[in-house]
Amino acid sequence: MEGSPIPVLTVPTVPYEDQRPAGGGGLRRPTGLFEGQRNYLPNFIQSVLSSIDLRDRQGCTMVVGSDGRYFSRTATEIVVQMAAANGIGRLIIGQNGILSTPAVSCIIRKIKAAGGIILTASHCPGGPGGEFGVKFNVANGGPAPDVVSDKIYQISKTIEEYAICPDLRIDLSRLGRQEFDLENKFKPFRVEIVDPVDIYLNLLRTIFDFNAIKSLLTGPGQLKIRVDAMHGVMGPYVRKVLCDELGAPANSAINCVPLEDFGGQHPDPNLTYATTLLEAMKGGEYGFGAAFDADGDRYMILGRNGFFVSPSDSLAIIAANLPCIPYFRQMGVRGFGRSMPTSMALDRVAKSMKVPVYETPAGWRFFSNLMDSGRCSLCGEESFGTGSDHLREKDGLWAVLVWLSILAARKQSVEEIVRDHWAKFGRHYYCRFDYEGLEPKTTYYIMRDLEALVTDKSFIGQQFAVGNHVYSVAKTDCFEYVDPVDGTVTKKQGLRIIFSDASRLIFRLSSSSGMRATIRLYAESYERDPSGHDQEPQVSSALCVLSLLENLGSSCELVVKFWKVSSVLIDPAEGQACSNSRQIVFIHSLQCLEQKSSALDSLMSVDQHFPNDFPFLMVLQFVNRGDIKKKHLVQIKKFLVRAKLVQFLRALTLRL
Repeated sequence: MEGSPIPVLTVPTVPYEDQRPAGGGGLRRPTGLFEGQRNYLPNFIQSVLSSIDLRDRQGCTMVVGSDGRYFSRTATEIVVQMAAANGIGRLIIGQNGILSTPAVSCIIRKIKAAGGIILTASHCPGGPGGEFGVKFNVANGGPAPDVVSDKIYQISKTIEEYAICPDLRIDLSRLGRQEFDLENKFKPFRVEIVDPVDIYLNLLRTIFDFNAIKSLLTGPGQLKIRVDAMHGVMGPYVRKVLCDELGAPANSAINCVPLEDFGGQHPDPNLTYATTLLEAMKGGEYGFGAAFDADGDRYMILGRNGFFVSPSDSLAIIAANLPCIPYFRQMGVRGFGRSMPTSMALDRVAKSMKVPVYETPAGWRFFSNLMDSGRCSLCGEESFGTGSDHLREKDGLWAVLVWLSILAARKQSVEEIVRDHWAKFGRHYYCRFDYEGLEPKTTYYIMRDLEALVTDKSFIGQQFAVGNHVYSVAKTDCFEYVDPVDGTVTKKQGLRIIFSDASRLIFRLSSSSGMRATIRLYAESYERDPSGHDQEPQVSSALCVLSLLENLGSSCELVVKFWKVSSVLIDPAEGQACSNSRQIVFIHSLQCLEQKSSALDSLMSVDQHFPNDFPFLMVLQFVNRGDIKKKHLVQIKKFLVRAKLVQFLRALTLRL
């Protein structure tokens, strides 16, 4: 702390209309918007800081971290300069600006900070052409609740100026304290650069039996593991916790150097993007595999030979095996929480344990009140997020350590544990289909039309045949949540169609990217009979979704509407691109569209939106009108062979 006091400047600005935080995920936008739009980042940071009451803000401590993506260093410097100018007394920052989202939550709670700012766009790609994000966590360590996010947004729409100390410079690489004298400030502004792992690791030591996990990884018949940090924030955590602390060989951890563009990859832990890990696991050398997203709050579990554990199954299996964890043996289990779209597999475990399940809207922020009030010990979402009341964030490494603890206690493989769980509780088949990149206005009309259709009283009791199974509608509603702690009501959180056998179809609108909207379709069915536990979830779910859409009355138009506006159809719940599901949907639709010329004309118009599906539309035309052009036949046959739809190829040949 040398030289003259650093000046505090007030800079005039104009508001942006698009700075509404997307729930607990904060503000996510293309990186170029943060870099290129004048004052775009300072405006939002000022709105966040101004949302904290002045008396709480003056002299308080806040935590700052990032997932290391492109623009993080520049953004961290701006956050520091603005925090100083706005009266924050102390900042705790991870070395080199790195802190995982769970670690930020941990530190906030440990030091009783006023909150934290996390620079992350979660699992979204990084780099100049990727995405950037700013997330605000409140004093309990959890994502900002809606009332805080709404306040931030209102401030952002009327902002006229922001405060900053542009001459303040910090060294993010140097551990320890740095102090700065500011103009018109009685106390120096302090920045503490901390090891990003240490405080979080100390918490993990109090939760798990590290000796048991270490014996699993180093003892006789040691379990060989493979863990992929995907060049995100988790590299230092994986190396320090799993390798240095728990004894896993150094080569167990891959892609552990945080990179600004995540190595050009998509830092999303699923079967589509964690292909390096998947291929390694398929070889059979490793008995356990895991991957993490960019900021460390999401995870994926694989067993030997690439056996995939779905997020909903993982949550239910963790719940059923909590006694393997010392923390829960000591604290007990008070209840479970899951987002409404998440599979009901957790509910069956809760029933057997005689504890309540709280069904919330999507978004981790809804779990905070439940945990703060002592109602909930374990929470999870279908989007690869699981956590407990040790923090107020989902926690990928915590979930991996739970799985290793279960493996150590039960002395079974990942697949054996999953299959034992299915045998005891039944299997919930589950898929998610995403219709991405949609115009918000378009999604409004789609959801409005859907709600009118499925909430009509005449819809109750309708039946839909899928293969040999008949689904009978028992209940429909537009989900709303009443917080049992404070009575807050959150409405219009998704359309639910619940069948008599507890199977479900859910339609939900999502807008986490902010600029465009996504409609998510969730399909869940339950199979109690162990002989039915080896079906393909993707296929059965695609058929179920289509069967419903085709019988909604104006079904053809609805199908066309979805396919026209969809830019990408993926299945993150099963982790694979859903091109096969799309093929199944089109082929299955032939039967019910056979005599509907107007619907066919509409469906054919989808061709311009899906040029790669051209052969399918030609097949559709042929089957229904018999006027396929011979020149397309070879192309169609090749397409069907490539799509492994040989049965349909035979049918096509017979029709010729």
